[in-house]
Amino acid sequence: MKAQKGYAIAAVWSVKGLSVRAYAQFAWAQVKRWNQLAKERQQLAALGDEALKDIGLSRADVMQEVERPFWDDPFKHRS
Repeated sequence: MKAQKGYAIAAVWSVKGLSVRAYAQFAWAQVKRWNQLAKERQQLAALGDEALKDIGLSRADVMQEVERPFWDDPFKHRS
């Protein structure tokens, strides 16, 4: 009986139309994306000048990207 009651409460509770489970999945996916962005920016910063030249970036371009906050996703659609 307790499990059914808990399920009913969770099913009713929602955030902006999302179930608690869906919201938690979205939040976890966002945290993973932010972690990925931070790692990629660290890898970019670690590249040598020759590698940057090969991909057409300057050290200034890299520094501009590295200094962006972790939540600033270049592929996120803007409204």
